[in-house]
Amino acid sequence: MGSAKHRALPSLLTLHLPPQVKDEEPSQAAAVLAPPFPNSPSRLSSAPPLLPPLPAPGPSAGPAGVGEEEPGGPLLSCQPRQHLVFLKTHKTASSTLVNILHRFGDTRSLRFALPAGYQFNYPKLFQARRVKGWHPEGPPFDILCHHMRFNLLEVGGRGPRHFYFSIVRDPASLAESAFSYYRGVVPAFRRARSLSEFLASPQNFYRPGERGSHYARNLLWFDFGLDPPASPGLAAIHAALLGLDRIFHLVLLTEYMDESLVLLRDALCWSFRDVVAFQHNLRNPEAVHQLGPIDAAQLRAWNHLDWHLYTHFNRTFWARVKRFGTARMAGEMAVLRKQRAEFTRRCVQGGGPLEPGHIADERIRPFQFGQVPILGYALQPSLASGLQVVCQQMVTPELQYKDLLDAKQFPRPHKRSDLRQGGEAGHNSSWQKPSN
Repeated sequence: MGSAKHRALPSLLTLHLPPQVKDEEPSQAAAVLAPPFPNSPSRLSSAPPLLPPLPAPGPSAGPAGVGEEEPGGPLLSCQPRQHLVFLKTHKTASSTLVNILHRFGDTRSLRFALPAGYQFNYPKLFQARRVKGWHPEGPPFDILCHHMRFNLLEVGGRGPRHFYFSIVRDPASLAESAFSYYRGVVPAFRRARSLSEFLASPQNFYRPGERGSHYARNLLWFDFGLDPPASPGLAAIHAALLGLDRIFHLVLLTEYMDESLVLLRDALCWSFRDVVAFQHNLRNPEAVHQLGPIDAAQLRAWNHLDWHLYTHFNRTFWARVKRFGTARMAGEMAVLRKQRAEFTRRCVQGGGPLEPGHIADERIRPFQFGQVPILGYALQPSLASGLQVVCQQMVTPELQYKDLLDAKQFPRPHKRSDLRQGGEAGHNSSWQKPSN
């Protein structure tokens, strides 16, 4: 395919390029959400059948946030969407969005498609049989949101009831984050003494097909279920991106999270309170390697498929913002930020994220992985009971919340010892520290 530095890249002129980001063999009869469409492809290297888009909803009529009314006066009639497929991509702030989905589904007793562990046999393509409790003739699931390598056929096709969305990030900052987080387990990263050394000649460290190699190059492209193009040139890349356009109703941008949450709220007909969230799975900003323009350009060239994917969805994102209206966007972002600030003030000790050593409660202390600490939150003491539940949901990390949902969806029979303790042992088992 030629040298990376000679490979054609999308123009920078029409992009909203972000500032430096501080973090974060399928079976043929299976389907998680609905029966698969006839002749639907198991891979996305070619475009799937074009299906009609979902109708655009009006503003959310859901409950307002803490001490705040929903803006805009009388609300248009619409029903909140509850059948969702979120492709959780790696190192894109996707854990923050998963917290939103966990809370939304938890409070409404929706049915989650849950993995037996914490991801769906990744890095293999998603298989419906990997979903806990799945049966070909069983009831469909409402929300699918944990790590997987996307596979449309096994998910169930793009039916009219389900809303598909995902999130992408500038491959430069994504690659920096992946190097920091996965360096201990990815051979391509371990061979290099530093990110700078890896950047100088990545081909000296990278072995295609090696275990974990997908983390070291074009990780977004891989997560979306795409294979590297079989032929050089842009035609195959553009065909693959067209295929994604026909599947995903909305793709968000990590660098513009507030704008993304406003668009998501509007598309799903949710309330502001539904999408207010704290950042999850983030590093201390001091641990982020600040990329200069040359380093960023090298990372984008090395991850050229991710760069094509990112620039494509960057353009579709800002086209959607334009249709939404810049004044309306500014107003709704202000409401969102005000509510987040209020939740932060009332819920969180110290006014923001803390190092794990400052979080005594292991139920809300993030799982630590990688070379730098993952920050989390400590709750204010003596919260009122109603606010306690909301705040606890907002600060609970992804792994602990997944365990809690699993315990609710698949309750274990109470042992005799649990009954003697009034059932508390059974309740607390869902909050145990997650395994690695």
